[in-house]
Amino acid sequence: MSPQLRWRTAPCGLALAAALQPVACSPSPPTPAFDLDQVLRPLAARHPEVFADPAAYRFQLLLGVPVERGGETVLERRGFRVDAEYFYPASAIKTCAAVAALELLEGLQERGVAADETTPLVFHPLFEDEVLEDRDPSNLETGAITVGHEVRKLFLVSDNRAFNRLFGLAGRRAVNEAMWRAGLDSVRVRHRLDEPRTAEQNRGSPRVDLVPTGGAVTLGERLDDEMEANDQPGLVAGRAHLRDGERIDEPFDFTFKNRISLADLQDLDVLVLRPDLLPDRPAFRISGSRLDLIRRAMGELPRESANPVYSDSEFPDGFTKFLLPGLRRLVPADRLRVYGKTGRAYGFTVENSYVVDERTGRSFFLTAVLYTNPNQTLNDDDYAYEELADPFFADLAEVAAEALLR
Repeated sequence: MSPQLRWRTAPCGLALAAALQPVACSPSPPTPAFDLDQVLRPLAARHPEVFADPAAYRFQLLLGVPVERGGETVLERRGFRVDAEYFYPASAIKTCAAVAALELLEGLQERGVAADETTPLVFHPLFEDEVLEDRDPSNLETGAITVGHEVRKLFLVSDNRAFNRLFGLAGRRAVNEAMWRAGLDSVRVRHRLDEPRTAEQNRGSPRVDLVPTGGAVTLGERLDDEMEANDQPGLVAGRAHLRDGERIDEPFDFTFKNRISLADLQDLDVLVLRPDLLPDRPAFRISGSRLDLIRRAMGELPRESANPVYSDSEFPDGFTKFLLPGLRRLVPADRLRVYGKTGRAYGFTVENSYVVDERTGRSFFLTAVLYTNPNQTLNDDDYAYEELADPFFADLAEVAAEALLR
């Protein structure tokens, strides 16, 4: 069965909306760089269950290809069910905290504070179950907690503690405002990850000492404003969920969970990796060298890292790069580089990557989400990721590479 293709195209700089009817960007649009049907038809043939009811799987897809148009490079995009309903971004939201923490350093330097991404940090306890933290054994160079090292851990292996530290350093308000200034209006980074806290606790940020050469600078404890509730279709999922080990026969509610639209999630990657493709959008307030720090961490494999060091048996190449298995069916591994930040939680698998064939220079952005939860119970850690989501994303990567890289 052929899937119903619902998409809209946009030139570089125009965020895609939830209106999913075909539209043209100009009275006489140029020949498209790619046909989304070339991706969706072979994918539907391999996964008919998803395309028989894509809403049940909350499947959304947005593809972007840099193309030459009139002497300039623009980002041509096609999407399927883009922002049709809510999805939980999981660890894909972590890029927001990395950007905000580096923007904080830029601001401190502008005010004459000699702090950078290598400056040691001391985190004071904010909650009763915390202790003062001033050392990181995984930092083989200095043993200190630093922004640069936390950024690397965040992207290399999706370290939750690294995200929580950067979230606390920048503060919840600053994390969100950094995104809003860049036009990513849908972003709502509300809470820490893998660290159960109340809504009130997640508003708080700890005292952090920055200890550059010549003396310490202190960021005091902060308590940020409350945020309005999420308001879009699909804010509840499943038929039951577990809470403190007890089964609750009600859907799980994401009204006060983290949120970002699919279109903004891809724009976040573009603004970090290829800001030239969004020339009309405000840039992040980060210098080129610090953007390079994020880019290197986004594209590096865990086994390639000299600091921190990771075992490839514990963290294989595809640990946080769900597209790699499918991409390597068509493109040799030594030619591929995949940049981005994926996420997986509550049954949602979220992919947000920039794929580059380094030999040919061809590339594409792929942002997608799939919800897999056969028993319709959340918080039971039984989401069929390996059985359903992993094969789907591997096949999606393969058909996308066949259409866009060859």
